[in-house]
Formats: sequence, structure tokens, C-alpha cells
Amino acid sequence: MKRRDFLQLAGAGAGAMLLPFDSLAKTVPEEALLSPWLDVAAKKRLADAGLNAARSASASYADVRIGRYLNQFVVTRENKVQNVRSTESYGVGVRVIANGTWGFASTNDVTPDGIKKAAERAVAIAKANSKFQKEPLKLAPATGYGEVSWKTPIRKNGFEVPIKDKADLLLSANAKAMEKGASFVNSIMFLVNEQKYFASTDGSYIDQDIHRTWPNFQVTMVDKAAGSFKVRSAFSAPVGMGYEYLDGLPEDKIKGPGGITLYKNTYDIVEDATFAAEQAKEMIAGKSVEPGKYDLVLEPSHMWLTIHESVGHPTELDRVLGYEANYAGTSFVTLDKVKSGTFKYGSNAVNFVADKLQPGSLGAVGYDDEGIKCKEWDLVKDGVLVNLQGIRDQVNMLGQKDSHGCCYSQSWRDVQFQRMPNVSLRPGKQQMTPEQMISGVEKGIYIVKDGSFSIDQQRYNFQFGGVLFYEIKNGKITGMLKDVAYQSNTQEFWNSCVQVCDERDYRLNGAFNDGKGQPSQSNAVSHGSATARFNGVNVINTGRTI
Repeated sequence: MKRRDFLQLAGAGAGAMLLPFDSLAKTVPEEALLSPWLDVAAKKRLADAGLNAARSASASYADVRIGRYLNQFVVTRENKVQNVRSTESYGVGVRVIANGTWGFASTNDVTPDGIKKAAERAVAIAKANSKFQKEPLKLAPATGYGEVSWKTPIRKNGFEVPIKDKADLLLSANAKAMEKGASFVNSIMFLVNEQKYFASTDGSYIDQDIHRTWPNFQVTMVDKAAGSFKVRSAFSAPVGMGYEYLDGLPEDKIKGPGGITLYKNTYDIVEDATFAAEQAKEMIAGKSVEPGKYDLVLEPSHMWLTIHESVGHPTELDRVLGYEANYAGTSFVTLDKVKSGTFKYGSNAVNFVADKLQPGSLGAVGYDDEGIKCKEWDLVKDGVLVNLQGIRDQVNMLGQKDSHGCCYSQSWRDVQFQRMPNVSLRPGKQQMTPEQMISGVEKGIYIVKDGSFSIDQQRYNFQFGGVLFYEIKNGKITGMLKDVAYQSNTQEFWNSCVQVCDERDYRLNGAFNDGKGQPSQSNAVSHGSATARFNGVNVINTGRTI
């Protein structure tokens, strides 16, 4: 599976198959997603069976993750429901250190004896691996939190909403788009619930209940006379929220430059689909861009992907060290750039923060998958690279003592490893709206929503497209453009950032399924920003051929 498929749905129907794949997941009735599972006391007894077995087999450290993973998707096209599926997967993963080396084993035999055998197998694997380990692992210390819990603060559990209601909502959105002349409409709804229990020999017993929701669609408008078509995708964001995200509250609707409606904390899919059909017509009729240098005003629904690719991935420590290169390559960042404290990743207006805390974000949890309480930390401060993303067995390489709390596994059967947390551009400190920002631009382009992209294997040279492009002349939006993409390199681009709107414009977007590793795993991560301005960026025309 290609990483590009994880980040951008090629079609809503195909997108249904991009849920994290688990060959042991079984299709279950809708009502099974709400059935109670193990209580906390039972999970603790099972975890202790694994921890005790690992100690008895001479492990110096052990952790046990007991997980139940629930997924549901509903897929529609025009006036038909194409697919509905609910899945459940549960089991246990045991990770140990023996002879200074990691070992891991998993089982779907969720009994004391099954977990005991998995722990013994993990220790045997660690001891076998130790023959090839050049030096013992250096594990950052971790606090034992005792028995604690964390839950996504949802108001509506999406699994409690009948499938018929979800399908009807999607079909209503499709119908509105078709009424406005859309040629094709695909829509989809993803729901995820991770019920995770973590226990370790450090003394933590952590119970977490995590929810994620993503409604999405694609409206296609075909101009048969011109022999062309345009696709306008949804302005929704994948979120760490419940079904309340689909409430579409009026106060969460933002009128952006050009008269477009954007969404902050809730989302109106029917309204958005209506606008999408109208805007797809405008996209076809838009003026083809003249290549050249432009000042770009980039909206948060577009910015998230540029942040993800040019900041999120290159600041993963394992990529910096060359230990990881799958899907996203390595990184142009080096340890000496971090340790020097002088490397200008961006202008003084650029401040990137990593976290797994922001309410409503995909990455929001209380504790990561090796029992570290989640926090916030700076990656780039006033334009200077100051830190990376690291976990317990990595941070010593940065000369640090504490894990950043960004370890994750997509399921009970996969070993946890360093995964991207939320990586966000802090809003500007001075009050500024997108309209005020645009008023200062003489020749520019306002870009909304992420589109196609390309970036090299060191996350340095890149090209990004979008969905909606508005021409800016003398401080005013004058009309829609098409065939737009911008090219730059990471350092040059972020150093061209001259303004960031204030916190009133700050919004989250992100990747529901971001691939990494071999065997591959999927991670959900959000990226926040306010609208930002970049001066003198090279823009090309993607519709012209030489």
C-alpha cells in the first residue's frame, strides 16, 4: 500500500479499504460495537500474568498492552449505499527487555495462560536478538502512575448512532450536490474506537478509551463540452471527537476570504456538499495561472499537509538517524543542526510545537503506548530548530533524559515505536485576520484545502497543489484560478513566512491514516495552524505541457 493512499483518498469508495488492516479483525453486527468488554480489574489481572511471567523469565523490563479495536465505515455514491462494515479486533502485545535487547510477541488468546506464553516468547526473542546487539538499550526513566484512566471527551458516541442515520446523512449531502449539478458524488464516514490498557514493570496500569471520527466526500463536476472535470473534496477534518462533530453549529462556521464557508469545531456536511458542487463549476471556469513568483496566503485546511511533510516527518528522530526510511524517506535534518541551536528552519514568525494534548486532535491521548504521560514541546522556536520527536530508547541520543511521549502502535499485535505526534504552527501574537493579511498582498494566491504533492526522500525539495485557488491583486481577491502548484525547499519556504494570523483563526486538520514502518503501521495525527503568508514563492502551471 502506498503512503500517498493513506494521506489522500483517491475516491471515497476505495478509501473505505484504507482503515488500518488487521487480518485478525472480524466483521461484527452493529450492536456488538457497544457491548462491554473486560472490566479494569480483569485487565489488571491479565496484565499481571504477563508482567510476572516476563520477570520470571529474567526480563529486566516488561510492558503489556491489552487492546480492543473497533472500526466502522459507511460508504455511499450518489443515491446508493455501497458498503457498510463494522469490525472488531482484540488481543495482547507483550514487549520486554532481556540481555539489554527488545523482544516482542502478541496473542489473541486473552487468558492468563495465553498472555504468560506470549511473555515467555517475547523474552526468548529478546535473548536471541541480544546476540546481535552491539550495546545494551538505554531506556529513559518512566514514572509509575499506578491505576489511572483517560477518555476522549466525547458528547455523542458515533457507534450509538444507527447506521441508517449515518447513511441518510451522507445520502442527503450527495443529493444536495446532485441538485446543484454534480456529475458524481462519493461520500464516506469512518468511526474508530481504541480501548487500550497498558501495564508495565514501572508500576503503571493505564486504561484509555479513544474515539476518532472522519466524514468525507468528493464532488466531481464534468464539463463535457470542454472535455474537462474538477473534483472538490470536503472541507471536513478528521477529528479526535465523537459524532457531535457533525452537529454543524452556526458559531463554528467561518466566512473566509472569497466568501467561502469554513468550519472550526463542528461540521455541516450537507451544507458543504452544496457549496462543493457550486465551487466545482467555478473551478472549471477559473483562469489558468500565469507561472511566476507570488505571495501565498495559505489556509489551515491546506497548511496541514505542508506541515506534515516538511516539518512532521523530517523531525522524527529515527528518520534523522537513518534508522527509518519507509514511506517518507529519511531527513535533511541532522543531529548537529539540532544541537547547534542556530539552524534557521524558518523565519522568526515560525514556531512549531509538538503535542498529544490538543482537544479534538487525532493525536490526543492521556498517555502514549509506553506509559509516558503526554506533553507539549517545542520543535522550532522563533525560526530556530530546537528539538525533535523521541521516545524512551531514543532521547539519550539527543542528550535528553525524558521521553517526549510519542510512542504508538496501531494495534495489540504490532510493536509500538516512535510515531508523529500533533505538529502545529503556533498562531501569531499580533491580532490579524485572513482578510487583513490579504489586504497587504499586491500579487498573490489564496489557497484552500490540500491537494496533490510531491517531496523528495529527505523531505527537502517539494511541490504542493491544493483545491481552491483565488487570485489576489492589490489587496483584494479578484477571482478563481486553476492549475496552481508551488515549488520550494523546506528551509527556503519556512524562511519566507512573514505573517501568521492570530489564534481566532487557528484550526486543526490532519491525516487519519499515516503510514510508517515495515511491517507498515497506520497513525492518526493532526496539524494545527492559522492562515499564514509566504512571500516570493515559485508557482507553476500544472495544466501546461512543453
